[in-house]
Amino acid sequence: MQEARPRIAEDLGISAGELAGLHRRFEVVPGAQAQVDWGDEGKILAHVGIPKVYSFHMTLSYSRDPFCCFTTGQDLATFFDCHRQAFAHFGGVPMSIVYDRTKTVVRRHVAPGEAVPLHPEAVAFAGHYDFDIDVLAAYRPQGKGRVERQVGIVRDHVLAGRAFSSIKEMNAAFAAWVPLRRAKVHGTHGEVIGHRAVRDHMALRPLPAIPYVVAQRYLRHVGKDCLVAFDANLYSVPARKVRPRQLVEIRATKSQVMLHSTVPDAGGQTLLAVHSRAVGRGARIVDETHWDGLPTGAGRRVTTGDDALPPPRRSQPAGPETGPLQALLNRTAAAHIEVGRRPLSVYDELTGTRPFTSTAPTKEAR
Repeated sequence: MQEARPRIAEDLGISAGELAGLHRRFEVVPGAQAQVDWGDEGKILAHVGIPKVYSFHMTLSYSRDPFCCFTTGQDLATFFDCHRQAFAHFGGVPMSIVYDRTKTVVRRHVAPGEAVPLHPEAVAFAGHYDFDIDVLAAYRPQGKGRVERQVGIVRDHVLAGRAFSSIKEMNAAFAAWVPLRRAKVHGTHGEVIGHRAVRDHMALRPLPAIPYVVAQRYLRHVGKDCLVAFDANLYSVPARKVRPRQLVEIRATKSQVMLHSTVPDAGGQTLLAVHSRAVGRGARIVDETHWDGLPTGAGRRVTTGDDALPPPRRSQPAGPETGPLQALLNRTAAAHIEVGRRPLSVYDELTGTRPFTSTAPTKEAR
């Protein structure tokens, strides 16, 4: 578009600066594209204790057939659960979906013209449902103007002037309004939305037999007790399939925690365990069969009685025989080592000392 601006300006006889803010209108074939956006409905349910409500919107670009559902969050699991509801509503999957640079689709923002890094869960979800991800260029919101227009229409025709007491009521109100919307003639394509939607729906790709389970993913180490810590709780894995400090992948949904090995086994499988997600903190979620084969401690001998005390040692008679010399002699005798015997005078000659005598000196000697 940037390269075409000078040529277009020359053809129109105006300066390139005067083209600022203009964009090209495009049309698509049935089933080719949908656009997605969020709406912020604020405190519409604050009176029942729900502080914030959001609206998720998907519009089929060819027919402008709408889908909307209301949520209390914009997290990854909620975002793609809304996609599943939209696909069920339309009866199939479009070939591509247009997004802005939301954090559930884009890992980080990059400069204009650079390749946009996609969130791995978004890539996996799109691969499972077989659609392409089309991320808008920065500062180009008009690329999804059809769904942005739908946000305002739903707000004006479904929510305005009405009081709701639950998300369920809000979703029911939208479902009741859809037939009225499909009966309208659209101002741009000039056809009844419902008639054009039939062609759109017929061109959609079929839904997969198994729905994709959207999960937040984390890496954790296995403890020596075959437990893995996640979100301040502990979850067990089979002892026969892991080793201490092994890295495992946690895939967490709102209701489940699935633990996977990072390397497939011989059968190509990675799933180690599935647990219900704990509510709160400090819980231990354990499947006792995961500890099969580990020591239980049942073979250890313990007692609270005196019979567990060791037998008293025999008292040794007091005297020099209990000293280290006697102990050395005892060990020597036990080893049957022959000990040589010499007169003490031999040692006197070696040391140059006089023989020791206990005879008291006589009066004459003194």
